[in-house]
Amino acid sequence: MTDGAIGEGFTDRLLTEAEARDIVARSLAALPLDGKRVTVLIPDGTRTAPVPMMFRLVNEALAGRAKALDYLIALGTHGAMNDGAIAKLVGMTAAEWTRRWPNVAVHNHLWEKPKTFATLDTISRAEVETLSRGMLSLEVKVQVNRRVVECDHVLICGPVFPHEVAGFSGGTKYFFPGISGPEVINFTHWLGALITNWKIIGVKSTPVREAINRAAACIRTRKSALCMVSRGEGLAGLYAGPVDAAWSAAADLSAQVHVKWVPRPFRTVVSVMPEMYDDIWTGAKGMYKMEPVVADGGEVIIYAPHITEVSYSHGKLLDEIGYHTRDYFVKQWDKFKSYPWGVLAHSTHLRGVGTYENGVERGRIRVTLATSIPEERCRRIGLGYRDPKTFNPAEYAGREAEGVLLVPHAGEHLYRLESERGAG
Repeated sequence: MTDGAIGEGFTDRLLTEAEARDIVARSLAALPLDGKRVTVLIPDGTRTAPVPMMFRLVNEALAGRAKALDYLIALGTHGAMNDGAIAKLVGMTAAEWTRRWPNVAVHNHLWEKPKTFATLDTISRAEVETLSRGMLSLEVKVQVNRRVVECDHVLICGPVFPHEVAGFSGGTKYFFPGISGPEVINFTHWLGALITNWKIIGVKSTPVREAINRAAACIRTRKSALCMVSRGEGLAGLYAGPVDAAWSAAADLSAQVHVKWVPRPFRTVVSVMPEMYDDIWTGAKGMYKMEPVVADGGEVIIYAPHITEVSYSHGKLLDEIGYHTRDYFVKQWDKFKSYPWGVLAHSTHLRGVGTYENGVERGRIRVTLATSIPEERCRRIGLGYRDPKTFNPAEYAGREAEGVLLVPHAGEHLYRLESERGAG
């Protein structure tokens, strides 16, 4: 256990609700929250976590103590959730919610509205150069949703998984990009893209995590965390306490629970995406988590017939720039530097590692969509196409010995080669 955190976790079983209640109750009882305004940061519907249980447990512990208890959905730049989706997220009907917790509110992070943000500080050019190991040189304005500045205590309540930008999700990442202004989002995401998904995902200590922590230090509001390690709809672990300590313990367990080590690469990987990923912006995790185990010249097929859109928030920009390797953008920087760097980063993460020499782009692997996005659009943005009506994932099952892997519930487990164990 990391110093300062309480909790427990297992690789062979799930926590019971009673065990989770005890961790939540003990951790929150130790905090001076009586009569305080508390804001709880929670994930949106694109993260697997027992949010309904945690909503109940936190409310039980705080609804009678806190002067005000509000939840803020850390959307990053995902689409806002409507009332029905929010009710589903917290596991309550509107009537039940009103009856049990009439003074508890859940808010979307309205990232597209400038009035959402408070400006806290500016990270200097010299410090950005240090944080980025010399890869970037610019000043970065630190802005965050003003709700966490105007309350007395902010509680992060979110899961920890291997992540393509930060190494592992969770912890201070719920501030940046979860409820962040655009400059920190663009800085950290492009820094992750320059390092590449392959090198950063599933690595605990990364330059991006350092940059996120630096930005989070600008938030003077008292902070604590409930960091979950989810398995399916249950909890493999729950750690509470100071943000860094709770996150560190959860990341250590996530590295055991969410990383699958395989002896050799696969020439074909089929990622079957669950419906909680409703566009490629979120469903791209079927590529991120699989890239390290795809052989050179191989292919990732993202199977998601329910997906009809590239990105509900950024689709028009992605139609303009397409999906490309990092070097395609870096070697034509004057052409692309005015685009949001977070969008460029997503483009490179989905396309994967590759080269751009003498005007010719070569991806290490192919990325193909078997979705309801039309073939013409897939081709135009630089991705392959398979008709989801005729594509049958079941045909790829049980063929690992042939170099073919079917991943039924893709997006959360990271696959890595045994030969890389210990390299991060």
